[in-house]
Amino acid sequence: MTGRGMLVFILRRLVVLAVLLVAISFVTFSLLYISPGNLIDILLGARPHTAATVRALTREYHLNKPFLEQYWLWARQAVQLRFGTSIQTSLSVTSEITARLPLTLFLGIYSFILTMVFGIGLGVASALGRGNVVDRGITGAVMLGLSTPAFVAAVALLYVFAIRVRWFPAYGVGSGFFNELWHLTLPALALAVTTVAYVVRHTRAAMIGTLDQDYVVFARARGLSRSRVLFVYLLRNALIPVITISGVILSSLIVGVVLVEVAFSLPGLGSLLVTAATSKDLPVLQGVVLLFAVVIVVANLLADVIYMVVDPRIRVGERSS
Repeated sequence: MTGRGMLVFILRRLVVLAVLLVAISFVTFSLLYISPGNLIDILLGARPHTAATVRALTREYHLNKPFLEQYWLWARQAVQLRFGTSIQTSLSVTSEITARLPLTLFLGIYSFILTMVFGIGLGVASALGRGNVVDRGITGAVMLGLSTPAFVAAVALLYVFAIRVRWFPAYGVGSGFFNELWHLTLPALALAVTTVAYVVRHTRAAMIGTLDQDYVVFARARGLSRSRVLFVYLLRNALIPVITISGVILSSLIVGVVLVEVAFSLPGLGSLLVTAATSKDLPVLQGVVLLFAVVIVVANLLADVIYMVVDPRIRVGERSS
């Protein structure tokens, strides 16, 4: 694809994603009004119910203005990363999110790396040994992984590797890069169980579809080494479908991180979201939900752009047309 075609595609997608984010932000803001109970009581939480605090909340959240104007004012503040004050802690929502974001990012990136390494590796091994014992074993494990929720995987891994054999710590985040990496290995594995199975299935199908292509047969007939055929001809083309689902993978990891952080008592955004939901801390809930939505939307856009860059068929098709 030419530079102009890529720019047009990105601009179109940005318009669509902007509309999607506006819709998500509107629903997120509406949580204040969808929630049962009096709005002032919800925002006050356990704080004293005095005339002064009621006036302060009315002024802070613009409760004396029309609904759409309230949304517009809230959206302008959200763009500036200002989501108000937490009901439970009386701290800034932005500071709450900032304090917990590094842990969730570390866990998400770690789990994504594990997903790609094990997913692609096992998918390739399954496709190359199509029909043998290894292939059948990996296929069975994939079916088990796809049907195992992240929370169930977290409990199972905790019991086996943290309680029974005690290879990994059961809780805590550690201090220092390598110690933190060690503490987050079990949570990352629990988070990656389903996504690894998903990547294995797509990699295996793509590899099998590529193995019998004419260019692969011709490369083998030329006497190229097995490793060159695998990495230059097979993987280069078989991984294109995996790139297209990377946005879906990230979305699945974000959903799973909520339950995994709760299971391992990790003070990340997932546990913050659960705490905010159970305590009706709506400003925190709005901030975290909107952040997750932005990450998912941007990740899907990047996946589409990377797909268009790495897939040569799109460039050839454009030149032909």
